[in-house]
Amino acid sequence: MLTPEQDQQAIALIRGFAMDAPLHANSGHQGTAMALAPLAHVLYSRVMQHHPQQPAWPDRDRFILSGGHASILQYSMLYLAGYGLELDDIKAFRQWGSATPGHPEVGHTAGVEVTTGPLGQGFANAVGMALAERHLRARFGADVQQHYTFVVAGDGCLMEGVSHEAASLAGHQQLGNLICVYDDNHITIDGDTALTYSDDAAKRFEAYGWHVEDLGEAADDLDALEAGLRRAMAVTDKPSLLVLRSHIGVPSPDFTDHHSAHGNPFKAEHVSRTKAVMGIPDEPFWAPADLVSAYRSHCTEAGQAATAAWQQRFDSASFDRAEWDACWAGGGIAGWDEALPTFEQGEKIATRVAIEKAFNATLAGVPGLVAGAADLTGNTGTKLAGQVAMAPSTPEGRQLYYGIREHGMGSVMVGMALHGGVLPAGGTFFVFLDYMRPPVRLAALSGAKVVFVFTHDSVGVGEDGPTHQPVEHLATLRAIPGLQVIRPADANETSAAWKAAVEHNGPTALVLSRQNLTVCTDGTAVAVGAEVVVDANEPKVVLLASGSEVSLCVEAAAQLAASGIGARVVSMPSWDRFEAQPAAYRADTLPSWLPVLSVEAGSTLGWAKYATDSIGIDRFGASAPGGEVLDRLGLNVANVVARATALVAAHASN
Repeated sequence: MLTPEQDQQAIALIRGFAMDAPLHANSGHQGTAMALAPLAHVLYSRVMQHHPQQPAWPDRDRFILSGGHASILQYSMLYLAGYGLELDDIKAFRQWGSATPGHPEVGHTAGVEVTTGPLGQGFANAVGMALAERHLRARFGADVQQHYTFVVAGDGCLMEGVSHEAASLAGHQQLGNLICVYDDNHITIDGDTALTYSDDAAKRFEAYGWHVEDLGEAADDLDALEAGLRRAMAVTDKPSLLVLRSHIGVPSPDFTDHHSAHGNPFKAEHVSRTKAVMGIPDEPFWAPADLVSAYRSHCTEAGQAATAAWQQRFDSASFDRAEWDACWAGGGIAGWDEALPTFEQGEKIATRVAIEKAFNATLAGVPGLVAGAADLTGNTGTKLAGQVAMAPSTPEGRQLYYGIREHGMGSVMVGMALHGGVLPAGGTFFVFLDYMRPPVRLAALSGAKVVFVFTHDSVGVGEDGPTHQPVEHLATLRAIPGLQVIRPADANETSAAWKAAVEHNGPTALVLSRQNLTVCTDGTAVAVGAEVVVDANEPKVVLLASGSEVSLCVEAAAQLAASGIGARVVSMPSWDRFEAQPAAYRADTLPSWLPVLSVEAGSTLGWAKYATDSIGIDRFGASAPGGEVLDRLGLNVANVVARATALVAAHASN
């Protein structure tokens, strides 16, 4: 234990950094970090199981700052505990290339578990982390997986809808390893929460099935904070919410309990007056060397003892090490892909059906796979054969039912992936990307290995009409940096897409059909992003397509050939994978001297990069049988033949 004097010095240092870093950057949020300095100190120095020199140790407790705007609080703790941040990093807060960006970013700063900032996302990520820990504990034993997920969330997090979805799921799953401290400071940017917020959060979480305890005015009482956290840790059948009445900006004589403390950096005179109240030197980035040394030694020694004990347990545990390694790699056991299904040319099968066959064929070889859907498990191909549901009584289950909670599902999956040991795949209709785009974006920003399964991918949905026909969504996904997007042409490309997802070090979106598609490829286009599937001796036009339109183009090419026009058909399931190929391959696949007609049942936005002309859907769909909607919107052989013929004629005249 640190001495009482060191406790108080550490809290003063954190509060000093919380003011100095935003002042130095002329940007940032000091108030919450100042208020929660004692809580963070108690978590890192007394409660959490962690090792600063081994930040990726599998059995560490996870800490998530859901209100990522208070990032200086976490950076202060990582500096104090010895995770590699030094004073120059704190001084570079919010600057280009620094290890201390405006909001915490996983993979960028050691000790940061998830990327937070959009409020509520971190809270939902924490639910995913707790699910992953309990699942792995059930599969591999408590000797190697038994830890807690601690998340700090504020009023903004609890107002955002995603927190409601995630909290409901966590209560239903009885996640006793999840502890949330609700920073009840009564402040938002606009002012007192009374302006907009009259919920009784405690009763709401009790209704979700959480254990709730009001810690009251304990924000500066270290022993009370520790005792409250340990009581919550002793509750094994419910997640816990600890309500902590804090005072933003404390102990500032100017801005305590004032909304200005949230996002407006204190001026130098305000910082000076606060440091006088705190009794510390009025100097920027005050950090006594003896305190920092003692703090780091304390955290390192505790971490070394914990990891050494864990290693002994791990070495003597009896479980399949190949399975453990594959789970933690988010990949497959050697040779897993040999079980992938293949399909006969001419066979008709929806790609949403093909993905289910691929999942089930490789269940043993990809042991980390946990699949589910937002109440659409059978519809989206995410039903795992012979697997029990993940539930309080069967936490080892690999089938996870998320309920009608797309936003929560996406964010929970990101948390599961970033915890490690689990490869989450979650399905919904493509149009409901609208409800879960934030976690898709954050998965890409975080590099989280999540498989998003989107089915019913266009107007082929049919009678449900334009509310369920996602004509613009492919363009949305393709615009997200770091997201692998694959829209397979048929069942063989779907099988290859699953292989690509497992082998990819980041998130993948699989965009799949509701309707049956004719198998017309061998699946190899997925590996390179685009590939010729039909060619002519002397092609005069390229028909470039993805998904359900590839087989349409194959039919059109046959008709064009009969009229003397040679057509090359290129299946392009993945723009991003194609762009990663050498320039020579790309030029050979799409020669500059040939006109290109792209064909896709969605927005034409972006196709101009590859195509001379485009057939697509730049309007909303309609309610009618799917085949009729496609036909009336020009996604038919006759229109492709006519447009290709006109394109060839125009090209010849130039």
